[in-house]
Amino acid sequence: MTKKKSRVEPIRNDLPVYPIGVASRLLNVHPRTLRIYEDEGLLKPERVGDRRLYSQNDITWIGCLRSLIHDEGISIPGIKKLLQFASCYEITGCPRETWCNCDAVVDRALPRSLRVAGDPAAEMAARQKERVEREKEQQEASAAKPEAERKAR
Repeated sequence: MTKKKSRVEPIRNDLPVYPIGVASRLLNVHPRTLRIYEDEGLLKPERVGDRRLYSQNDITWIGCLRSLIHDEGISIPGIKKLLQFASCYEITGCPRETWCNCDAVVDRALPRSLRVAGDPAAEMAARQKERVEREKEQQEASAAKPEAERKAR
């Protein structure tokens, strides 16, 4: 009788596997810090009973949060307010190559275009439309920058 080999799949980035103690060690922060971020609504770890479990995406997002707080000097209420109007990659200034491939993107920005209230599909369509418009504006701005430098010479 031969045993069938089970195929080992890599862990998905959105799979919550890290308990709070492990997550805090990975990030080199106190577990209370992670609880504060949760209380403030900046992240929502998966709950299994009373235990919090964090995914790799959560770990990446917390790293970005720590950078905003400590390197950029933005307060937690400031980050919460900014997330209402822009996605995480716009706030952190991530290059396009990075955020296009990032699984931890946080986009809580309220759509500014007209849509049917309470319709999740319309909200997603409005967000997508605005995201495309913002990307286009950023590309135009980055293209105009070298042109302005050439004119200044």
